[in-house]
Amino acid sequence: MPEDKVKKPKKGLLNMMVDAVTNRDEKEAAAAAAAEAEAEAKRKAAALEEETRRKIAEKRAREAEAKEAAEKKAAEATEAARVAAEKARAEAAAREKARLEAEAREKARKEAEALAKVREFEAKREAEMAAKKAEIEAKAEEARKAAEEAAKLVYVVQPGDSLSKIAKEKLGNASRWPEIHELNKDKISDPNIIRVGQELRLPK
Repeated sequence: MPEDKVKKPKKGLLNMMVDAVTNRDEKEAAAAAAAEAEAEAKRKAAALEEETRRKIAEKRAREAEAKEAAEKKAAEATEAARVAAEKARAEAAAREKARLEAEAREKARKEAEALAKVREFEAKREAEMAAKKAEIEAKAEEARKAAEEAAKLVYVVQPGDSLSKIAKEKLGNASRWPEIHELNKDKISDPNIIRVGQELRLPK
């Protein structure tokens, strides 16, 4: 006979009460389990949310640190570039200063050399001029002395003069009159006749 057609014995009141209590306890247990599961789910959700917030906060902190590090690195690079540029400018300025100083020294040296040459030339010229002047003066002095000597060797005949008188006065010996006659034969044909105003050469 099929099982579904088998008649089950009817439960008694006590069994029904037991079943009711059992069902109620099971429902309460199920409700309690559901509540516990819901609470656990909420706790997990809260923990997950907290973990998510923490991770987000950590990520933002890392990003902030990375940004700060990048900004610091960029600032350091900028400062290094500025220092390098300043150093390069200073070195360029120092090189330019050294070049200008070298040019100034070279210019001063050339000017000093040129001035020394000019002074040397002027000194040489002055020395030459002084030598020429001294030579001219010496020649003039020689000419003057020669003129004086020549003047001394020329005598202008005065009234009452004779060759012997002139020889005695100018040569210190009257007997030297033939020397005067010999030097002046072109002017004196007769040694006993001389004219006043005649210029006669005298022997040394």
